Amino acid sequence: MATSISASAFLGSWGTSIAGEDYAVLQAKAAAPPNARAVRCQPMMKNVNEGKGIFAPAVVVTRNIVGKKRFNQLRGKAIALHSQVITEFCKSIGADSKQRQGLIRLAKKNGEKLGFLA
Repeated sequence: MATSISASAFLGSWGTSIAGEDYAVLQAKAAAPPNARAVRCQPMMKNVNEGKGIFAPAVVVTRNIVGKKRFNQLRGKAIALHSQVITEFCKSIGADSKQRQGLIRLAKKNGEKLGFLA
């Protein structure tokens, strides 16, 4: 099955796209200095599942009651304790540091899905 392209599908010509009225517009755009400096957004580490997990409403309510600063302190302590538990578990079964690191990452991913990091 051969397909052919007809000449009528081409809109314009080489003369108008290179040396015609389009050329003057392109030349003016290229010569004009940019009026504003490009602003780069700061990267944000944000939970993709924010507000979607089963525990997310409880986490949000607790954060609003306790306050953001105190809540983040408590969350940090809970994460540190959980990491210590994972480390002790890995020591008891003889897992190496790569496996321990993988388990900690898995715990973080599960926490995001469940809404603990909302």
